[in-house]
Amino acid sequence: MATRSFNTNTTSRQSIATSGGAVKARQLAQLHSQLAQLSANLADTENLLRMTSVQAESMRGLGSWHAGLFMAASKVLGEESVQQQQGSQS
Repeated sequence: MATRSFNTNTTSRQSIATSGGAVKARQLAQLHSQLAQLSANLADTENLLRMTSVQAESMRGLGSWHAGLFMAASKVLGEESVQQQQGSQS
């Protein structure tokens, strides 16, 4: 009977080792899947950052154009108000 108990313990240890190996394999597969998803997300983020950089440069140019237009409008409107003031003082 002692050997029978020993055989039962050996069998249960083997099944635990086998199930432990299966759990490890499943966890590694899940980790691989998550790493693949992370890699895809990082590639998407890299593309979005590249696009954002290009758009930021375009926005900078657009801001320069608007600043120039505002300065020109300010100069024109400023000259008109000076001329109006000089005309009303004469």
